[in-house]
Amino acid sequence: MTIRAVLFDIDGTLLVTGGAGAVAWQRAFRELHGIDANIAEHTHAGMTDPEIAEIVFREVIGRDGSAEERAQAIAGYLGHLQAAVEESDGYRVMPGIEEILPRLAGEGVLLGLVTGNIEAAAHIKLARADLNRFFAFGGYGSDSRDRTELTRQGIERGGEVSGAPLDPAATIGVGDTPRDVSACHGAGIRVVGVATGSYTVAEQQAAGADWAIVDVTDGFPV
Repeated sequence: MTIRAVLFDIDGTLLVTGGAGAVAWQRAFRELHGIDANIAEHTHAGMTDPEIAEIVFREVIGRDGSAEERAQAIAGYLGHLQAAVEESDGYRVMPGIEEILPRLAGEGVLLGLVTGNIEAAAHIKLARADLNRFFAFGGYGSDSRDRTELTRQGIERGGEVSGAPLDPAATIGVGDTPRDVSACHGAGIRVVGVATGSYTVAEQQAAGADWAIVDVTDGFPV
């Protein structure tokens, strides 16, 4: 079936920030709690932002933060994120992304996001490369800490934008981790696993990706 909608993950799939997210979290926890939190030591690729805040409280501070404290941490993270992204020397867009997005949009394919980033963080990360302009909808970590559920939310919003529910058979996701693969399958759509993050083509295949490719220049199905 012709693909009518494509939902992209952000980190490791569309771009990498060169560690800007970890820097922003670290600055937020230092400012609020006087500690240095090395996010990379406590989290894994594909986690949602609310999960990250919860884990840092539990594993670094040593207690479960209250809902108010976690909200403060997320607000602090957002407050530092734009500067961290702008300062990052390691920020880069993944191979082929700047070519494939305008091509898909020009062919009438509906483009959306499915990401563990809370919505504001997603758009801060995309803005440096001027990629926000391609995405009409999304499912975000601010919708749910469960990636399958936020993917369902993204698919539902795609239907609202297009004026009719998205056909799962004509909708695919694109991600760089096994969490992306399982989330898309859990939401009832096929998924392209790209090896532009921490996982190889073979690992994407083992995770069950319907297509496992090096990057979007390597046999993208649309």
